[in-house]
Amino acid sequence: MGDTGDGPGSVLRRLVAAAVGVDAGDLGDALDGRLRVVERGDRPAPSARALELLAGENESIVGVVPRIDPALVRGLSRGLSGSIGGDVRLVLTGTASERLTGAVGPAVRSALADRGVDAFVHDGHSTVAVLLVAERAVVGLFDGDGLAAVAWSDDPAVREWAAATCRRYLAAADPI
Repeated sequence: MGDTGDGPGSVLRRLVAAAVGVDAGDLGDALDGRLRVVERGDRPAPSARALELLAGENESIVGVVPRIDPALVRGLSRGLSGSIGGDVRLVLTGTASERLTGAVGPAVRSALADRGVDAFVHDGHSTVAVLLVAERAVVGLFDGDGLAAVAWSDDPAVREWAAATCRRYLAAADPI
């Protein structure tokens, strides 16, 4: 699934490998196939797979989101209504945080609050979205055309990296 040499899936694999301290050449062996990736051109597409991973009976979602993908937001808007029984805490950074503080900010903040999402803004940037969805790490890579690749894993090292990333951004973020 979704690994074409220098494509976004490969880039995302290398990024996760570096983050968890695994040599990119040993990634497959080290994670024993537990890091799965889809990229643009795969079926399902990254945004569809991300929706599948985020929707459902999840206990909680905590994440760092650098960009708001309109198709993903529409799908989440439909899919998340009442489907998460626990906390949803999102740190919006980069262009995503600009959406909360810009002209459409009040409408976006209201929509998030109506769905029980605790939103925070961070003035830094991130090249990827990093989420902890219940016990699964989900990582999304964005490019100029939107969500280019999504990786997910229940591997303990990947989950711990995702959790630490989310904690670090939450600690430095401001609630809205």
